[in-house]
Amino acid sequence: MQQDWGDSRPSDRAGPRRVGLLSVHTSPLEQPGTGDSGGMNVYLLSLAQRLAAAGVGVDIFTRAAGRDLPATVATAGGVAVHHLEAGPAGLAKDDLASHLCAFYLALAAHPATAALDLLHGHYWMSGWVGRRAARRLGLPLVQSFHTLGRAKNDTLAPGDLPEPPLRLAAEERIVADADAIVAPAASEVTILRQRYGAAPGKIHLVEPGVDLEVFSAAIDRRAARQSLGGGRIVLFVGRLQPLKAPDIAVRALAALDALLPADGVPTRLVVVGGASGNGAGVSDPNTLRRLAVDLGVDDRVAILAPRPHAELAPLYRAADVVVVPSHSESFGLVALEAQACGTPVVASDIGGLPAAVDGGGTLVSSRDPRDFAAALLPYLVDARIRAEAAEAAQRHAARFSWTVTAQRTLAVYREVLRQHRAAQDPAGLGVAVPEAEAKGA
Repeated sequence: MQQDWGDSRPSDRAGPRRVGLLSVHTSPLEQPGTGDSGGMNVYLLSLAQRLAAAGVGVDIFTRAAGRDLPATVATAGGVAVHHLEAGPAGLAKDDLASHLCAFYLALAAHPATAALDLLHGHYWMSGWVGRRAARRLGLPLVQSFHTLGRAKNDTLAPGDLPEPPLRLAAEERIVADADAIVAPAASEVTILRQRYGAAPGKIHLVEPGVDLEVFSAAIDRRAARQSLGGGRIVLFVGRLQPLKAPDIAVRALAALDALLPADGVPTRLVVVGGASGNGAGVSDPNTLRRLAVDLGVDDRVAILAPRPHAELAPLYRAADVVVVPSHSESFGLVALEAQACGTPVVASDIGGLPAAVDGGGTLVSSRDPRDFAAALLPYLVDARIRAEAAEAAQRHAARFSWTVTAQRTLAVYREVLRQHRAAQDPAGLGVAVPEAEAKGA
């Protein structure tokens, strides 16, 4: 039976009836924490589900990364995920650029696009596709970058590869052509204005959210701590790649030995994540284990596989402190999730992390593992400091909600649609003008 994609696009509504979210390089259905799946996947699915709950139809278009994936998957939250054929299965993210045209053609021909009011691209590859598809389909384009190539290159991790000129040029064109840009933090707003020349009125600050029902401090921490063996626990959560700097977490654990009291209480590092990107030989699990052996802390480092949020939340609650030593972060959902669970965070003072960590932890401005160790120390040995930080962390995290994120994103959609419809019907006659004519072409 043929799928019913809904009626044609409405022209009499202030807001969208149906939106298309583009995620070329990674599917929101994949487990975050390994490969190319991370915070953006959490963001995308959380936003989509809250938009659907608000009565907006949502189609997510992503590349079919496997051969036996169904053409469309309907999620429990009422979101349709469409897998488009664009290149062979098993491609690395760095090899996807040559298949963007194929994704664009598959998107433009997909029957679900007939019901869409606008497109929302996520990451630069989706923006590349989105700016072309928007012109072909006569739709406005909203763009979220999640990371910016120039920001990443400014703080390149040892062993990491710089972002290619293709990406930097594509981001410039997307910034120029998008009808609106959604940024997660003031730091990204500044970069978009100063480094990409974005018009101030085009950028909208919309902070990500956190699932406060899953990530909560209401549950007793003792059982979770006992499951990890007790003692003092430092937690790292994220993809094991140079950008996330899990090696600094291991080195900080070793540096703590010179600072901790000789009380016989073990201090351990729990790493939750999988190999990602170009981390092989730099930040992958085997390399981290060898580093731990070299530093004499291998008996106190555990590397666990990524897991669903319901299983991740108890690990946050079990930890005394979460460390986020990333070289670059547009926001830092891990820091927010940890604080919602009542766990302080020690994070790099970079990108969006100062906004994500506000009173619920400590920011470290250097890349020296000894400085991270010094920042971790109070939360490991002083119950009063930890309790005060935990309370502040919960207060801060409570400000964030995916429902609020969706509401603010909807406000952006409404404004973009208002401008788009005004451009199509400049005289207010209720008659659409061809796009080229409306623009004075």
